[in-house]
Amino acid sequence: MALLDLTNDELLTTTRAVRKRLDYSRPVSDDDIRDCVRAAMQTPSGSNSMTMQFVIVKDEAKRAAIGDIYAKCFDIYRTMDGVYAGSIARDTPEEQAQQDRVTASAEHLAATMGQAPVLVLACSATGRLDGMPAMAAASTMGNVLPAMWSFMLAARARGLGTSWTTVSLMMEQEVADVLGIPFDQVQQAVLSPLAHTVGTDFKPAMRPEPDTIIHWDQW
Repeated sequence: MALLDLTNDELLTTTRAVRKRLDYSRPVSDDDIRDCVRAAMQTPSGSNSMTMQFVIVKDEAKRAAIGDIYAKCFDIYRTMDGVYAGSIARDTPEEQAQQDRVTASAEHLAATMGQAPVLVLACSATGRLDGMPAMAAASTMGNVLPAMWSFMLAARARGLGTSWTTVSLMMEQEVADVLGIPFDQVQQAVLSPLAHTVGTDFKPAMRPEPDTIIHWDQW
């Protein structure tokens, strides 16, 4: 697939969580998926140990099963006041409008996740994080999370949409059972739909100025 004509900064600032603008009717080629994984494999890995693994789900029945699990997890997520997007109030009308759009699109994905032509599950094959020291846990996630972000950037460059989700981790064992993932050996990290997007004209999200989150020399 030809790459979109995006500068580096445009790619970084317009790779959005795409939910309502995923085209579920178009198949995604295996070659495009491989290219995205190839880009992901270039991310830095602690101790040069590539522990990231990608489970690519194309089977219709398995996608539907994961979609059902995701919907059940989302039902729990809705009860989490202050965490669920729809329970968070913003300071200005413009910010609240953006929050409401995010909530509506998240609800849409919860209802349709299993319809995406591809589901991508990024994992770490280093055992469970449970009880792991902070340094080891951070290193474990530090191998897979940047890789998944690179996958998403590569997908955006190819006109494909993704959406970073962790809600399914509430029922991680159930997802593992659907996909045959050895639960005691593999830590799931991120689940994302993958599909062609309806249009490619995504824009940067509204964000505060950098100095609102920078701490110069001390907290």
